[in-house]
Amino acid sequence: MAKVHPSAAAAAAAAAAAACTGGGGARAAAVLTVWRRSLLFNGNGFAVFDAKGNLVFRVDNYASGSKAEVLLMDAAGKPLLTIRRKKLSIKDQWLIYEGEEAANPRFAVKRHVSLLHHRALAHVTPCVSGAKPCHAYEIEGSYLQRCCAVVDDKRQQLMEIKRKEPAKGITFGLDVFRLIVQPGFDTSFAMAIVMLLEQMFGS
Repeated sequence: MAKVHPSAAAAAAAAAAAACTGGGGARAAAVLTVWRRSLLFNGNGFAVFDAKGNLVFRVDNYASGSKAEVLLMDAAGKPLLTIRRKKLSIKDQWLIYEGEEAANPRFAVKRHVSLLHHRALAHVTPCVSGAKPCHAYEIEGSYLQRCCAVVDDKRQQLMEIKRKEPAKGITFGLDVFRLIVQPGFDTSFAMAIVMLLEQMFGS
């Protein structure tokens, strides 16, 4: 099978395109390739690579185990974020926790159900109640088509999911796609949003 991770040239081009649409900061956007496949044999999950082909995140067996909990790990298997479905919730709602903690979630993500704003997929709100301000985010587009983005309260694009372009006649389909993360936005949090979209809208 062809390599799924981006070449350095492709990553640079994507980062430049993202900078043109997302704010043009001094730092380039992080361009990751997400492969909807576990590294474990017969497992389910994700493997995420940087522009050099290095593994940066992994998700294993999210579908074969409990669908109410998903764990994001770094390349070495260290837990980074845990996503848990909120119990007894009328709407499709999930909580994001630091590491493997079971208390004090960082964010709540609720699936959008109103027909008034059809582009919205979900809403992300902070759970912390400290003095540090933290804004809500909105997820828009179509995850099924691998064409969606996260915007802040000022409509600035913070991350984007895009289909991976064919390379040398090879079409990757929907299981391999790009995750473009703007400077200042946490890449692990961006990947947690990808995981949540898979839980909410994945086939």
